[in-house]
Formats: sequence, C-alpha cells, structure tokens
Amino acid sequence: MPESSATPAPAPPRVPEAVHRRRWAVLGVLMLSLLIVVLDNSILNVAVRTISSPAPTGLGATQSELEWAINSYTLVFAGLLFASGLLGDRLGRKRSLLFGLTVFGLGSALAAFSGSPGELIAYRAVMGLGAAFVMPATLAVLMNVFERDEQPKAIGIWAGSVGLAIAVGPITGGVLLEHFWWGSIFLINVPVVLLALGLMSWLVPESKDPAPGRIDLVGVLLSVLGLVLLVYGIIRGGERASFTEAGVLVPVLAGLAVLTAFVLYEKRTDHPALDVSYFRKPVFSAAVAAIALVFFALMGVTFFSAFYLQSVRGYSALDSGLLLLPLALAQMVFAPRARLAVARFGARAVCATGMAAVALGLGAFAFFDADTPVWVLALVFLVQGAGMAHIMPPVTVAIMQTLPREKAGSGSAINNTFRQVGGALGVAVLGSVLSSVYRGEIEGHLGALPPAVRTTAGESLEATLAVAEKLGAESLVAPAHQAFLDAMHVTAYASAGIAAVGAVVVAAFLPGRTPPAAVPPQATAPETQQPAEPARP
Repeated sequence: MPESSATPAPAPPRVPEAVHRRRWAVLGVLMLSLLIVVLDNSILNVAVRTISSPAPTGLGATQSELEWAINSYTLVFAGLLFASGLLGDRLGRKRSLLFGLTVFGLGSALAAFSGSPGELIAYRAVMGLGAAFVMPATLAVLMNVFERDEQPKAIGIWAGSVGLAIAVGPITGGVLLEHFWWGSIFLINVPVVLLALGLMSWLVPESKDPAPGRIDLVGVLLSVLGLVLLVYGIIRGGERASFTEAGVLVPVLAGLAVLTAFVLYEKRTDHPALDVSYFRKPVFSAAVAAIALVFFALMGVTFFSAFYLQSVRGYSALDSGLLLLPLALAQMVFAPRARLAVARFGARAVCATGMAAVALGLGAFAFFDADTPVWVLALVFLVQGAGMAHIMPPVTVAIMQTLPREKAGSGSAINNTFRQVGGALGVAVLGSVLSSVYRGEIEGHLGALPPAVRTTAGESLEATLAVAEKLGAESLVAPAHQAFLDAMHVTAYASAGIAAVGAVVVAAFLPGRTPPAAVPPQATAPETQQPAEPARP
C-alpha cells in the first residue's frame, strides 16, 4: 500500500468558506463585545471609593451596597446564563448578541444617572441581564467560525481581550473620574455598544443548534433564587460581623437548600438547563472548578485592592488604574501563547503552575503595608496576570472541546457561570472576612466618638475616614489604616489558600502532556460524528 494511502484523510472542513475567510474579523467583533462587558466591572472596581463618598461627589454607598452593586450584576448574569445559552442555541447566537448588547447599553445609560445606591444596584442588574446574553454567545460563535485546530489559538486571543479590558477599564475610569462625574464610567459604554452593534450586524454570521430542547424555566428560577439567598446571607454576615445570627444563617441555609433542589431537579428533568452528566468527566469538572476557584480568589482581592491603593496609599483612581497595567499586559501577551506551553508541557503542568503563580501573587498582599515600594506592587500584579493567562485559555479549551459543537452556547454558559458565581462568592465571602476583621480591629479606637456615630464609623475604612474628617478626629486615621491592613492581610491569606486548592485540583485531574504519536488522527474531532456543515470548496 502506498505511504500516502496509509495516512487517514483529514476531517472535512466544518466552516463554510465565506465565514472562514472573515473569521479573524468576526473574532475582533466578539472581542469588542466581550471587552465592553468585562471593562464595566474593571471600571467599577476603580470607582468604588468615589461612589462611596457622600453626595455630590458620589452616592454615599456603604460597603454592603458596593458589594451589591457588583453582585446584583453578577448574580443576574450568572443566574440567567443557563437560559441565555439555551436561547442562543435555539434562536441564534447572533440574535442573542444583538439583544444582549442593546439591553446592556440601556442599563449603562440608566446606571449613569442613578440618584441613589438602590437605583444603581437595580440598573446594574439590568446590565447583568444584557451581559448574560452577550458572554456565552461570543464563545459559542467563536466555536462555530473556527475549525477545531485553530480553536485553541482563537480562545487564547479571546481570553487575552480580558487583559485588554483590565488595562483599558481602570485607566479609562481614572481619566473619567478626574474630569467628569462618577456616572461617566457607565455612560462611556453607550458609544462602544453602538459601534459593536453596527459591526456585529455586518460581520457576524448566524448559527444555532439544529435540534434544541425545551427551556428549563424551573431550573433557572431555582438557580437564581438559591444564589441570591446564599450571597445575601454571606454579605449580611460581613455587615453584622457574625455568621451565627438567624438573619445570616436562615438565608445561607435556605440558599444551600434551593441549590441542592436545583441539582436534583436537573438530574431528573429531560430538558435540563445544566446537564449534570458533563460533570462525570474529570477533565470537565476540574476545568470548571479551576475557573470558579481562581475567580473566587481574584475578585475578592480586586474588590479590596481599590481601597488599599486609594484610601491607604493615597493614589488617585487614574494612578490605581495604571498600577494594574502589568497584570493586564501579562494577560494580553501570554494568553494567546498559552496553547504553545500546553502543547509542550501539557495542560496539567501549565494550569497548576498558573494557579500557583496566582496564589503567590495573592499571598503577597499579606505582606503589603502603607510604604511597600511601587515596583513590588507592579511585580506582584505581573505575576498574577501571567498566572491567569496560563489558566483561562487551557481550561476554556478543555470545557468547550469536551462538548458537542451544537451545544456551544450551553458549554459557554457553564464556563461563564462558574466564573461569575466564583467571582460573586469571592466578593461576598472575602468582603465579609475583610469587613469582620476590620470591625473587630477598629472597634477599640471608636470610644472617643459620640455613641450615635460609632456603629456607622466602624462599618468600613471609608466610613471611619468620613466620620473622622467630619468630626475632625484626625487621631482615627492611622488606626483605621492599620486596621484595614490587618484585615487585608487575613483576607490575602484566605485568597491564596483558595488559589492553592485550585492548583491541587488541576494538578490532580487535568491531563498531562500526550505524545503526538499516541493521538489517533481523528481522536480530537468528536464533532465529526455530528451532522456536518457544508465543506469549503
């Protein structure tokens, strides 16, 4: 037999030629859509100190209200990702993108003119609704415009756009806050949304699942209710500096019960929002666990780092944004190249090393004080960014290539749900730890204040500094800074521990390096078993 006949023919192309030719332009539009969603949160993290200031500078939001301004977005986002992924697969991912961006832009305009913390929380929830339709659709479209061999590279670039958002967000937010009112950080989203809508209508092809199932409304409602109850209880625990009170335990336990009911229901229904059978695959489970754990650790630290940089160190919002540049640049540089490291060393070694780097960066916060050199901060952010860049692309590839191509929307929803839920719980749990430790540390220094303001002054660093400025109690500033640093150190240890657990998980369950000769030619193309799209001529 001739040597050429011994080599199996490559799988036929799955992407039509017209779509294949413009695949990189389509990726650029998807990145723009992703950028605007991620950029919003990175801007908000820089602006939390301004929003917590009394009117007219800010809204006078408490720490709990700031957490809910983040979590109302994240919980609506995470709770609706299941439904939005299924709707995208059923009705079309392009339609999902257009709808989501429109709602997101409308929510941004409303949030910009919020008159109270409550209004901001409500409009952030509207933005979360829009983002829930954008995020899974971007990855689902990507999986349908790139052939399998190019998907790791495309996903790496897609993930690297998060780094671009991390860089652009804080700097943009800093510039806006120095020249305009706080609402401008949301209003800036509107022209970007309009640009993305125009490009998307022109370039992005439509795709959908040819055989979608029914939408699981019961499952979606159970997941939203369970998450809201759980995180509300955790936030209340931080506010009350106690996790044993009935007002804290009841919502926490109720949330856990509802989430348990959600899992049981999903196992029995014939049209689940979340197909729990995916989690029987160790690689899939380890990948989603890694996403949840790294964002749990990272989002909690991101939340308090803004207060450390601005309130303790005295940096402006713009300076704080510039300090995050090393983290963003590391993601932008390394994320698109992570696939090369995976090809050489295997996903297990690359992701475990990345998680260890994130844990090291988070643990470094435990040694920061008011005089830590700026170059040390920049180095720590660089290490964190490099670690993230070697986690997100490989685990996203592992999740998306485990599932059938027709279920790309559902797979993307699972990927992003665990990422967002992990981030929401990170802000809630680590924010509660920070608040509890701070209250305990500062309480002994509030005795000289009038009894009527002691409770308010002890809620957070910003509250203490505001009361000190109002009453001329300058002696409170140094103890408040030290109390916050002590609380930050404890929270940093907890964050690093969570990231270390993630390193153990990926080291135990992700695959190692597979020698190329051991891989059958068709072994990595399970979607060829599905109905093929027209081949390119």
